[in-house]
Amino acid sequence: MNASPVSGLGPEFAGRTGAILERLNRLYPALIDLSLGRLEHLLARLGHPERHLPPVIHVAGTNGKGSTCALIRAIAEAAGWRVHVMTSPHLVHVTERFRIAGKIVTESELAEVLEEVERANDGAPITVFEVLTAAGFVLGARHPAELMIVEVGLGGRYDATNVLARPAACAIASISMDHEAFLGDTLEKIALEKAGIIKDFVPVATGRHPTDVMGVIARVAAEHDAPLWRRGHEWSITPSPDGTRLIYRDGEGMLELPHPGLPGPHQVDNAGLAVATLRSSGLSLPAQAWAGLADAHWPARLQQLHGALAHLLPDGWELWLDGGHNPGAGEALARVMQGWSDRPVHLIVGMKQTKDASGFLAPLLPHAASVQAVAEPEQHLALPVADIIAAGQGRVTAGPTIRAALEHLSRDMPPQPAARVVVCGSLYLAGVALQQDGWRAT
Repeated sequence: MNASPVSGLGPEFAGRTGAILERLNRLYPALIDLSLGRLEHLLARLGHPERHLPPVIHVAGTNGKGSTCALIRAIAEAAGWRVHVMTSPHLVHVTERFRIAGKIVTESELAEVLEEVERANDGAPITVFEVLTAAGFVLGARHPAELMIVEVGLGGRYDATNVLARPAACAIASISMDHEAFLGDTLEKIALEKAGIIKDFVPVATGRHPTDVMGVIARVAAEHDAPLWRRGHEWSITPSPDGTRLIYRDGEGMLELPHPGLPGPHQVDNAGLAVATLRSSGLSLPAQAWAGLADAHWPARLQQLHGALAHLLPDGWELWLDGGHNPGAGEALARVMQGWSDRPVHLIVGMKQTKDASGFLAPLLPHAASVQAVAEPEQHLALPVADIIAAGQGRVTAGPTIRAALEHLSRDMPPQPAARVVVCGSLYLAGVALQQDGWRAT
């Protein structure tokens, strides 16, 4: 998102990178300020690194854009390509935002680039997200690669990443109500902001959207003469008759694909979107690349945990983590829970103060054996436990922390078969959970 105070970007801001970002944050400590002018000026002083990147795929959306980036990366790396990926937010450490030629950037290199950006900025007002975006472009231009994948931070039209003038292709993943104070209070208004990444003559692929949302995207694409690739129109993806694979079709032909490595039925849409985006771009991939879908991974998106937190549960129980935090994400998780009918599912929910707790919980409650509300001390802008309980239709009790909630399930629940537990509701909570479980990005 276009800049939050450093204190809201995670507890890992210490040492050299932390000192740099703290200094820069004092120049313009706005929570969010969607604009392009400050970054355009800074990039000019840096020699316009955004003009010297490998072919770029630019990805927007409310839900699924990070997963789509991960799926595109998996396909491209299966082709043997070097791939840069710039995403946000990070979960545990800021270096997670920058995967350069397949590897997470080292903290020392990131610190050197941040200092370079700081010198070029020369004390001008700038947001932390804009600084990190500039750093990502410097890193991407400096290291050879065959592809760069850039995830929008917030919205699209005025997001800092939208200084990219000529990507190879754009993708717009699922759109839901979120960040209404900045993007608008209807799906159509939000869709207009997301569609702001569409550029003249640059192909744009989309997944499944409501009719009104698709109408907005189609109108903007037509205004820019941008070829539009829509699911159910220019491309489709369906299970094979025996269910062992997926069948993708577009005007260029048919592909047999593996199921994506990311779990959940909603990932089929994201997998198709990843394939359609790459096919629309005109980039030439070998036939074996598409098998890479099966190897995709993306932390905190229906990720099973196996570390310290998982060991607090009885033998045979599973612990899962999902960072979805808006009504659309709640509906996607509910569909997953419907398919988990073989055992009870218990939820541990923590949310950010600005999120719609009622909208997130409503589709989940019918499928949950229990729901506990949590707020971790390290969790940025955590919604109070009492507010989550109030949004839970009488179904939610206090955790009030992840560990306490897990211990309650292990110790105090009546004897029952092995169950699944899902920690969900916030990427900030997900970051805390990953730290407690002992996870590090690789």
